[in-house]
Formats: sequence, structure tokens, C-alpha cells
Amino acid sequence: MMLFAKSVVLLNRGTSLMSKRFNHRLGILGAPLSRGQGKKGVEVAPAALRKSGLVKALRIGGCDVKDYGDLKFEDEPEDQPFGTVKMPRTVGRANEKLSQAVNKVKASGQICLTLGGDHSLAIGSISGHAAFHSDLCVVWVDAHADINTPSTTPTGNLHGQPVSFLIKELKAEFPAVPGFSWLEPCLSAKDIVYVGLRDVDPGEKDIIKKLGIKFFSMADVNRMGIHKVMELTNEYLFSRVKKPIHLSFDIDGFDPVLAPATGTPVEAGLTYEQGVFLAKEIHNTGLLSAIDLVEVNPLLGKTQEDIASTVNTGRDVILKAFGCIQK
Repeated sequence: MMLFAKSVVLLNRGTSLMSKRFNHRLGILGAPLSRGQGKKGVEVAPAALRKSGLVKALRIGGCDVKDYGDLKFEDEPEDQPFGTVKMPRTVGRANEKLSQAVNKVKASGQICLTLGGDHSLAIGSISGHAAFHSDLCVVWVDAHADINTPSTTPTGNLHGQPVSFLIKELKAEFPAVPGFSWLEPCLSAKDIVYVGLRDVDPGEKDIIKKLGIKFFSMADVNRMGIHKVMELTNEYLFSRVKKPIHLSFDIDGFDPVLAPATGTPVEAGLTYEQGVFLAKEIHNTGLLSAIDLVEVNPLLGKTQEDIASTVNTGRDVILKAFGCIQK
């Protein structure tokens, strides 16, 4: 395990040349959305990530950073389930608010970093991004596919469904979920690549197969190596047209040894080296346009070491994606 000992990575002039060359202008949004699942704690993750020294390290690394603070989300009254789907109006309204905020950050000429919060927030962050860049592509790093629909979800939790809300090919068979009348699907199935999958529900497998969505399971990562996986990802997404990248990174993509403080950990995940290499390769494309870092839950760490490891691993993914860690 190659965790950095200090909370802030200090860079000298030589090691910061890469990030200066890309000249990142960065807008940070805290999105303490927790109603896409049932465990308390993800709402305090934006504060924990900031406390880890994230903003200072980004600035030291050459980024021009504007922190817009945390969005305020409130529960909608009488938010009854839609079938099995829980808290649809609350999650829908929060994502509408996030979508508008992300769009404003992009319109200002900044890369948008959204600090979650649970992964249901990707509905808002990606739709807001797509309203500015209609031709974007998504690299989704996760133990889970998060592509259940309201009819296939085994739990009803919306953090397991965001991709299905965004895909154009599913629109015709998608129900009118309360709270989401504002949303128009904005992604083509061919513009998504999953990395790190290892806990996929039967209904999700059917959707992925039907739509031909590109994915690399952890078995693929371990068999081919993360270098080859990223080479194939870049080839698949950019062989014809260079598109802005939205990196949606769930901390449970990592092995629970590294990131235990999360709501749905799954064994045998990414190593630290694999995760930060992926982020580095995204940076090296020069096409990074937005990032989500989600599902860090400081309240689920059994020890302070568990919490620090999870938060710092998430922080380092962000720093690597912006070229602020050169090791």
C-alpha cells in the first residue's frame, strides 16, 4: 500500500510543471446528498475532504481553484415511495439543483469537481455537465454498475440507479418518476466505460449486455493490468472523436482495505496504485471536464485510521486527476 503520509502533498517547481501546462481552472461544489441511500454520514464527506488539505494541495499543484461551498438540500414533504423507489422527490429536486450548479461552473470555463454525497448525485452532475457539453463521455469507476431501473432495483435506493436515468436508449421504457420531470436523458450507451465492477445485479447485467456498454470488471483489471485497461478505454472512447471526460469515481471502487469508510464496500477492489494510475491517465488525455468523488462516509469508519485512509485515498484520486501528484 502506497499511501502518502502527509495530508497535503507539497510540490516543487519541477514536479508541478505538468499541472501548470494544463492550466486547470477548477470549481468545487460540495453536494452533501444522502437520501439516495439509507446510511447517515455521506453528507459530511465534503467537509472531510476539504479538511484533508485537498483545496490547498490543488492550489499548490498549480490549479486556479474557486470553492463554491456546499449546496443545501432539504427533504421534500410527503415523499412517498414510487413503487419500490425511495425518496424520489427529495433526490430528484436535489439533483435538479446540482445540475443547475454544475452547468454554471462549466459556463464559467472551469472544470467542475463535485464532492459527494452518495452516487445518486451523478444524475445532477452529469446532466448539468451535458447541458454545457452535449458530446461528453463518462468513465464510471465503481464496484457497482448503478444502472438498475425503478423496475429492476432490489433495494429501491436511488444511488444504485443513476446511470439508467441518464441513458437515452432507456428513455422509451422508463417510468415517470416523481421529482424527475426536469430530467432529459443525455448519455448514449456507447459513451460510457465502467472500470472496477465486481458486484452487479442480474437486472443490471441484462441492461449492460442489451445496450453493449463497455466495461472492465476487476477480473479484467487483474488479468490485463490497469495500464492495458486504460489504453483500451482511451482507444474505445477517443479513437474517432476527442470528447470531454466526466470521471465519476465511487470510493468503493477501491478495495475496503484502503477505503473501509463507505456504505457498500466490496472485497477485491482496486489497489491504491491502480486507482491513482487511472486518474493519472485521465489527466494525461487533457480532456478532463468534470469529476464526482462519492460515497465517502466518515461515520462508517470503525477507527480514525479507517476514516483517514478512506478520505485521503479519495483526495489523492482527485489530486492525481489534476496532475498534482507526480509520483
